Amino acid sequence: MAIASMTGFARAAGVTGSYQWAWEIKTVNGRGLEVRVRTPSGLDAMGEEARGQILKAFSRGQGQLNLTLSKTSTAPKLRVNQDVLQSLLSAIGGLTLPDNVKSASLDGLLSVRGVVELDEDGGDPAQDEALAAALRGGVAKLIEALKSARLKEGQALSAVLSQQLDAIAALVSEAEACPARQPEAIRVRLEAQIAELLDGKTSLDPARLHQEAVLIAARADIREEIDRLRAHVDAARALLKEGGSVGRRLDFLAQEFGREANTLCAKANDVALSRIGLELKAVIEQFREQVQNVE
Repeated sequence: MAIASMTGFARAAGVTGSYQWAWEIKTVNGRGLEVRVRTPSGLDAMGEEARGQILKAFSRGQGQLNLTLSKTSTAPKLRVNQDVLQSLLSAIGGLTLPDNVKSASLDGLLSVRGVVELDEDGGDPAQDEALAAALRGGVAKLIEALKSARLKEGQALSAVLSQQLDAIAALVSEAEACPARQPEAIRVRLEAQIAELLDGKTSLDPARLHQEAVLIAARADIREEIDRLRAHVDAARALLKEGGSVGRRLDFLAQEFGREANTLCAKANDVALSRIGLELKAVIEQFREQVQNVE
């Protein structure tokens, strides 16, 4: 199973009857799972239903779900109000018209306000059911599209994380092989520092000098840090291979990487080892930032 990013965008749209609709969702990284919903008036229940489906499909990320709905333009339907027309005809039939006044014509009657009405769609139950079904189907497609987008982003993210783990492993090996860690190297540096302080006036017992170098080397030993860093690298690689919702565990490992790197820098007794430690901290910080996007 591959890892997925928390960043993604998806859209599902269609036409149902006289309606055009479109679902859109955008997700970004977040500690938990939160989805905000915006729907047209009267479709709040549909929005909450869609939100519930999304919460079941994902484990982490902040999302914004939007539904847009518009009615397609159609030719208006007209109808004759028979009650108004009959009432008008009865009223006219009871009138005695002068010779110079003509009887009402049909077009004249139809022009009277209220006789001809615009037959607006007051809500067709069958069309409403079809729209609800289409919107639910759109949510299912939206979720699949979002999963695909987040997995695709996750593939790129996995490659970056793997490269960073390789860089961490290489720096750990470099720290382990650093000559400055050896007691003999410490003895030489210590001897040079003491000679500079004494200005050649006296000499230090070689046995005592070697003993002091060994003690300094013991206090500055980074074997435990190196072993733990390698163990964390192996654990992180295993999580990337396992896939799924491993973001929180990777985030924990990133914190552990940072602690070990800080300790290594604190114990560094040479410029070369300090340089390696600082490079290690920089790569670990980059790793931690990328891990924040893993679901």
